[in-house]
Amino acid sequence: MNIKHLEHFIGLTDTGSFSRAADKLFITQSALSRSIQNLEQELGGKLLDRIGKRNILTPLGEEVARRARQIIQGTASLKLSAKLFQQGSGGKIRVGLGSGPGALLMTPLLCHIAVHRPHVQTTITRGSTELQLMQLRARQLDALVVDARRVVPAEDLHIEFLAELRAGFVCRKDHPLAQLRSISLEDLLAYPVASTPLADEVARIIIERYGPEANPKSMTTLECEDITSLIETIHRTDAIFLGIVAAARTGIKDGKLVELRVKPALNASAQFAYVTLAGSTEAPIMTFFRNFVAEHLAD
Repeated sequence: MNIKHLEHFIGLTDTGSFSRAADKLFITQSALSRSIQNLEQELGGKLLDRIGKRNILTPLGEEVARRARQIIQGTASLKLSAKLFQQGSGGKIRVGLGSGPGALLMTPLLCHIAVHRPHVQTTITRGSTELQLMQLRARQLDALVVDARRVVPAEDLHIEFLAELRAGFVCRKDHPLAQLRSISLEDLLAYPVASTPLADEVARIIIERYGPEANPKSMTTLECEDITSLIETIHRTDAIFLGIVAAARTGIKDGKLVELRVKPALNASAQFAYVTLAGSTEAPIMTFFRNFVAEHLAD
């Protein structure tokens, strides 16, 4: 069915006159008459009774007019949605964030979307990398920003390196260890250690640096995927945070948290990657998301 025929019919019903409708639609009266006739032939019935100079809708015409308005409005809405989608001002963001990226990106992203891109539907999921990879493969998510070391390369995944963020030990400013110039592993282990689940490679680096007593599986007493909760815990207690220092940067900047001077220095980092399904077409709004991540995921 030609949408133009419906638009012409609605133009006629709105004005009640072929001449006025033709002027409004910027076509000739004969072209408008042919358009209405074609629509009547396609629908198999008369839409108008021509009584004198008046054009009265038939029962079929009344039903077609009602449905045609819905179709025209829906078409206009679809065109607007497509335009916003192509401009990156509409569409959906469905992403999974690992613990580190979640702490650094989630609130800034939601605030930006709410203020600058209110037509974008945004869904952020948190959880283990393994679960998020399952959701990505099931096309429940469009992209992941996660610890690269926890993603096993596969033919169906496109893994793009994003950033490397330095790791360290952080505590509240009035912690008993905060004023020491040199802190040993023994000093650290006198207090609870809070961390996210660490990749095996990171655990190996820590053990090589400090010895078997530093094995995260035994050293970590408070383990959680949510870094925000871990940071809040070290604000309130004597627990020590082991993870990316950037996650604590607000507290450090405000003078409420400090990075501990552990000897030898940790010299470890977290490597983050942008993971999508190989060969999948990226929506324009996801280009914005990729750029946003690159800008905000930094030490």
